[in-house]
Amino acid sequence: MKRNIVVIPTFNEIENIADILHAVMKLDTPMDVLVVDDNSPDGTADKVLQVANEFPDRIFLKKRLKKNGLGTAYVAGFNWALKHNYEYIFEMDADFSHNPNDLPKLLEVCKNHADVAIGSRYVKGVNVVNWPLSRVLLSYFASVYVRFITGMNIMDTTAGFICYHRSVLENINLEKIKFVGYAFQIEMKYRAFSKDFKLVEVPIIFTDRTKGKSKMSGGIIKEAVFGVLQLRLKKLLKKL
Repeated sequence: MKRNIVVIPTFNEIENIADILHAVMKLDTPMDVLVVDDNSPDGTADKVLQVANEFPDRIFLKKRLKKNGLGTAYVAGFNWALKHNYEYIFEMDADFSHNPNDLPKLLEVCKNHADVAIGSRYVKGVNVVNWPLSRVLLSYFASVYVRFITGMNIMDTTAGFICYHRSVLENINLEKIKFVGYAFQIEMKYRAFSKDFKLVEVPIIFTDRTKGKSKMSGGIIKEAVFGVLQLRLKKLLKKL
């Protein structure tokens, strides 16, 4: 069985993708990378292939026909990683908001203490750099709201920097994942939590992107707010 792979979804990340791939390749802990690109018009996929020529057995590209949302990109990447027999499967943004140097820390926790290791902005205070206060408050209180509704004891429920042991992804039925935007991160954690997998938060410093444009939108936030209620209601109805 292969060991570690980082799934990175992209849409118009030409300014970041080569640097993030080289940063992962330089780690002392070997990590393969799968980039799931949603047909970026800026040439992101071509840049991935250029870097992949330097690391032909470690960098892979999965091209999709159009932009279908973060959740579906990750599900496609997770399925690819499972099919190719990886044991530890990561998710990470392409824009350096997640520091590649933290990948080995997540792996260590996942190997020794957890089924899911979460790179957490809020487990030790608020560790966010270059976000406006309004966005910090939105993110922080979104997690407070999610904890209240779901009962998960996780400080950063919307975190997107995660290491999964393959057994988690095999058992939560990826084909039934409903949400595609911001709520996807919540749903993945909640499904793992509901299956009694052990989730552990690892403190990280989150730094907002300096290149490229954020994909956050009002619709994504709305999905998260109402999606959490749907998740909880469905679980309660199953118990009736």
